[in-house]
This record gives sequence, structure tokens and C-alpha cells, in this order.
Amino acid sequence: MQCYSFIKSMMILFNFLIFLCGVALLAVGIWVSVDGPSFLKIFGPLSSSAMQFVNVGYFLIAAGALLFALGFLGCYGAHTENKCALMMFFLILLVIFIAEVAAAVVALVYTSVAEHFLTLLAVQTIKKDYGSQKDFTQVWNSTMEGLKCCGFNNYTDFEDSPFYTEHNAFPPYCCSNGANSTDPCTKRRAEDSPVQGCFDQLLSDIRTNAVTVGGVAAGIGGLELAAMIVSMYLYCNLK
Repeated sequence: MQCYSFIKSMMILFNFLIFLCGVALLAVGIWVSVDGPSFLKIFGPLSSSAMQFVNVGYFLIAAGALLFALGFLGCYGAHTENKCALMMFFLILLVIFIAEVAAAVVALVYTSVAEHFLTLLAVQTIKKDYGSQKDFTQVWNSTMEGLKCCGFNNYTDFEDSPFYTEHNAFPPYCCSNGANSTDPCTKRRAEDSPVQGCFDQLLSDIRTNAVTVGGVAAGIGGLELAAMIVSMYLYCNLK
């Protein structure tokens, strides 16, 4: 009985923390959606590089709503000993866990396909919007400045973009010391510069911190498994 009470209390505390995290993510997601530029100024190149692939505001709102619901179900189910809420908590976590495992397998097996799809999407968007869409241009500038990179693949991504059409030059980040130079970044200078594409640079940074990334992923998976086991333990011991 003492073991049951302890596990129940830990379940309530753990899910209350999840609930608070959900509220925080919801608040930040709404802030990013309403005022994205100020978010970029505060969090810098890491946030801007993430915004190349996902709409950070909507992503945070979705993640916050999910954590909010999970925290509420866990707290409510454990505190009131409601079997329906505990079962819903277990099922949602199970679906998330399966989705994460499936995503990891797909990412490992179809890495080249995913890279090709991202390349087509990112390059096409750069050629269309860089230099004409202020927020989009600002996001890419912050990314290139922070990661010391150029474009998604390289400087050729900016050919035929509104920026190149107007200035007949590439962004200064595509040339060595270009951001500190007053000379335009011409095609010849860009060709001679050893500046990597942002996707390669981002992959390099991830590989450098692979142990940390893997440890965080394993920790999250372990917490999800532990939460599922605890919720089932409480469910099975309720009358």
C-alpha cells in the first residue's frame, strides 16, 4: 500500500511538471506565431535554422497542447483514480512512442530520400522568396551568419532569386569574410570560397554532438516507457 501511494504521488508530481511544460510551450508557440522576429533576436541562429524546416510557432503550439493534455490526464487519472483517464494517458503515450520509433527507422532507412525532398523544397523556396519576403530573408540571414554557411546546398541556391536578380550578386555570407567585406559576393568569389551549405553544416554539428543527441533521445524514450508502466500499474491496482 505504501508503494502504491508513493508511485501515485510521483505520478501526480511528474505529470504536473509535464502540464506546466505544456503551458509554457503553448505560450511560446503563440508568441512565435504572433511576433516571430523578436523570437529570432532572442534565441539566435539555432531557432532560425529550425525555422527552415518547420513552422516553429505551430510546432510549439501542437507540442504544448499535447503535453498539456498528457499532463492533465496523468494528474487527473492518478489523483481521482480514474481508470478511463489512465488508459487514455497510456494509449496516447504508446502512440507517441510507436511514432518516434517509426520515425527513427524511416530516417535511418530513407535518409537519402528525405535529404532529396528537403533539398527540392528548400532550394525552390529560396529561389522564390529570398530577397522579396522580409521575414524569410531575415531567417536565412540569421542562419547563415550563425552557422557560417551559405544556402541549403551552396551559393547556387540563390541563382535566379529576387536578391540575385536585384543585386547581381550572392548574399555576403557565401563569400569568405563576406559579411565584413564591402565588395559584392560575385560568382567568382563564391566559387573560390570554402563556405559549406547550411544543411551540411547542420548535419556536421549534429554528428559532432551525436552522443548528446542519442542520450537525450534514449532518456525521453526511457521516461515514456516508465510513464506507461506506472500508469498501467495504477490502472491494474484500482478496484
